[in-house]
Amino acid sequence: MLTRKQHQLLQFLHQHLKDEGVSPSFDEMKDALGLKSKSGIHRLITGLEERGFIRRLPHRARAIEVLRLPDEAAGAQNLTQPSSPAGEGRRPFQPSVISGGWSSGIGNVSHQAAPVPLPDDEQLISLPLYGRIAAGTPIEALRDESTFLQVPRSLLERGEHYALEVEGDSMMEAGILDGDTVLIQRVEEAESGTIVVALVDDEEVTLKRLRRRQGAVALEPANKAYETRLFPPDRVKVQGRLVGLLRRY
Repeated sequence: MLTRKQHQLLQFLHQHLKDEGVSPSFDEMKDALGLKSKSGIHRLITGLEERGFIRRLPHRARAIEVLRLPDEAAGAQNLTQPSSPAGEGRRPFQPSVISGGWSSGIGNVSHQAAPVPLPDDEQLISLPLYGRIAAGTPIEALRDESTFLQVPRSLLERGEHYALEVEGDSMMEAGILDGDTVLIQRVEEAESGTIVVALVDDEEVTLKRLRRRQGAVALEPANKAYETRLFPPDRVKVQGRLVGLLRRY
């Protein structure tokens, strides 16, 4: 699902277009959401566009088209057909689940990769499966205490690990596709060029390649359709790095 601010902006855009017949200005959007700067609006619009909820029309100022509304607001009915595929809103996550301790136990896995033949002596490890992470735009997180995934120990490294389901296509050129399950080693530091789970502004989490550029942190997609996002270092926290991937065929 969308973050609270993304949801508020989408509803404001929809209502403004319905009432006025034209998209609101960035200042109007900023004031409606109570934000201090227009950069926050740009980030929200980019997120909504990547998720397939809106489309910016080229060569026209202030031209934004609402393609669909969230399920709870529109019954999952599209307003128009998106120009490019995007993952539909699904259950969200909260970043706090990543920094917390892991519980042990085995539950039923609702989305599990196809079984792979294992050597007789291969040990399986039970990892918490925390739901879906956007590889196209950040989404909030929702902790699931009951869902676990069993994976071979040989796929993991030292330390604590967890699993996430990928939503979106922004990492497809790195071989990470919508619906894949990624295995994440819990770390707080990562070298430049590493694919990480990054927490932005203590409220949004995303899977991207980390780059350090002249005192800034870049979260880089692996899809030319999406743009690299730059942040001051204090706005980005690493919550894990990619160590493995499972795929269901």
